[in-house]
Amino acid sequence: MLLRKNLFLILVLFAVAVTAFAQDCDCDSNFTWVKQTFEQNDAGFQYIIDKKGQAAYDIHNQLIVERVKTAKDIYDCANILNEWLHFFRKGHIGIEILPEAIKNTEQENEEYQLFPDWETTDIDTLEFKKYLDNKKDFDFEGIWDGRTYKIGVKRIDNQYIGFIIDSKVKEWKTGQIKFRIYPDSVIYYLQNHSAKKFNHANLLSKNLLFFNYDAEFSFIRDYPKYEDKFSNSVIDFKPYFEILNKKTCYLRIPSFYEEFCKNIDSVIDSNRQKITKTENLIIDLRLNGGGSDICWRNIMPFIVTNPVRVKSCYLLSTELNNQHYKPYLSEELMNRLNSNLGKFVLMHGKEYPVADYGKIRKSPKQIAIIVDKYCASSTEQFLLSAKQSKKVKIFGTITAGALDFANLHSVKSPSNDFLLSYATSKDVDLENFPIDDIGIQPDFYLDNSIQEYQWVDYVNDILNGK
Repeated sequence: MLLRKNLFLILVLFAVAVTAFAQDCDCDSNFTWVKQTFEQNDAGFQYIIDKKGQAAYDIHNQLIVERVKTAKDIYDCANILNEWLHFFRKGHIGIEILPEAIKNTEQENEEYQLFPDWETTDIDTLEFKKYLDNKKDFDFEGIWDGRTYKIGVKRIDNQYIGFIIDSKVKEWKTGQIKFRIYPDSVIYYLQNHSAKKFNHANLLSKNLLFFNYDAEFSFIRDYPKYEDKFSNSVIDFKPYFEILNKKTCYLRIPSFYEEFCKNIDSVIDSNRQKITKTENLIIDLRLNGGGSDICWRNIMPFIVTNPVRVKSCYLLSTELNNQHYKPYLSEELMNRLNSNLGKFVLMHGKEYPVADYGKIRKSPKQIAIIVDKYCASSTEQFLLSAKQSKKVKIFGTITAGALDFANLHSVKSPSNDFLLSYATSKDVDLENFPIDDIGIQPDFYLDNSIQEYQWVDYVNDILNGK
């Protein structure tokens, strides 16, 4: 099975602000390369053109061409190129700036001034820690680490003030106000002190703070630290297993990326008897953006109640794509691809192969899979297979919706400024069962009134009839 990677936040959860200035960027030539490469090799290009119409695409191109001419730097160019790409879809697509395209400098300019008159607070860190030590209730208050910044969050009247304790960039100094959390919104100030508004702040766990579920604006609690196995697995991507009670065990899998397959298999093998002797199993997939289908194949035997029908995919055969496929595919399939350049080739012998995972296990009897809006790609493929079991119910929110066009390939631009990622395969049943930009609906929707750090307990109570 090929990799089903995606470009949602998923490998890098905590973005580090860039303090360097960009080298000169010829955005016009980069756009020409991105457009040509994408049109010739992306598996979803023609599908979207047929769906939205050539006229809409022409207008989109005209608008982007004008914006490309005004790009100020490589970061501005990257934003414009990503805006062009998102005409087609949100997932399995994107532009990243390559490290070699960034040049370190100490030079000051108008965009990155120091803002000496910015609003500050005089909260003493030591006194604040003493206050936190005596605090009995649980909320946003605490000291949070965003890698680039260490930020204290203190409630004042009806809002929470985020203030700088330590900063790795010169634009922000100790004591300056970095953000404000209101009951119905968040105002966050970027590196250049411009304001960015979010609808809400959310605690995905006791030690993990997100704004609007945007991973670029996320923080790990540094003080006080609460017992919280969820956020620990987010940091190191390693799977985690725990017996919650006599009836329920818990399996946390933060990623299906191929480098973590051995870790997943090891946790399953080590706890196989516990899983098969326990009535309920909770599989927590929140923030799991996908990876490789082979990473979840050893989970399926605990889940299935019948053979599983799997949707195959068509691979788009181009010279560039076939170079990417070569290490993963059989000689027979590669010959078919090379003989059909410019065409789609069915990956498997059947559009809907049937997977038989062998003996049906009596336990676990109930399986709850917890998902969120970050679950994408191979994770969604797993859900489509798992949902066919009579034992399974899905809890959480609608997933990301990044599966119809998959099997990511990434190529460097000739300028070495950018890395373009696009999809090389399309699903066999796009019209009747689309997933992209739609997602998979949960059986039990967990709304905003249930904080995410409460989700596991909530699901556990339902499984145990409380």
